Amino acid sequence: MTRLLLATRNRKKLAELERILAPAVELELLGLDDVPAYQEAPETGATFAENALLKAREAVRASGLPAVADDSGLAVDALNGMPGVFSARWAGRHGDDEANLDLVLAQIADVPDERRGAAFVCAAALVLPEGFGPRGAGGEYVVEGRVEGSLTRERRGDNGFGYDPIFRPTGEQRTTAEMASQEKDAISHRGKAFRELAAVVARELSGTAP
Repeated sequence: MTRLLLATRNRKKLAELERILAPAVELELLGLDDVPAYQEAPETGATFAENALLKAREAVRASGLPAVADDSGLAVDALNGMPGVFSARWAGRHGDDEANLDLVLAQIADVPDERRGAAFVCAAALVLPEGFGPRGAGGEYVVEGRVEGSLTRERRGDNGFGYDPIFRPTGEQRTTAEMASQEKDAISHRGKAFRELAAVVARELSGTAP
């Protein structure tokens, strides 16, 4: 069975990606903890798509396996689309969800409810090394998912991660952290991006030898 590397160490994100990809593709899905450690490339891209490709390319170079990576974040209207690609390190330290949440809430504390619009955005990239794909020539593919919503004034819910406790999708009274995992996957930016990417993975890797 062909192995596909999901280039993340975030266990919650890995579980989410596995839930989305596993039903659509017959592959052995690996995380970064399942392959020898390597120096990960800094996320220097100006867009989510650029960062997703950077991470996937680095994973392919290090492992020799087809790799999938994503970059995602929160775009807040009142902050001119920020934190954007800086979402994971908005408060200064990468992956400090609590500090990131506190900072965003503080920055828009005086913004009225009708102007608290925001969107979750995800770019997902598949990079195939030479020897993979229908013609064995490798390749690169990027898709994007987006969900519109607004920000609450306080945290609600304990499911999910990142900015989920303060993001309420349009038409919902609940935050994404108050939804069951399957409900969130059905509407989330990451769910949209990876369902689209799953079709690309299935097409490009079907019948390919590891």
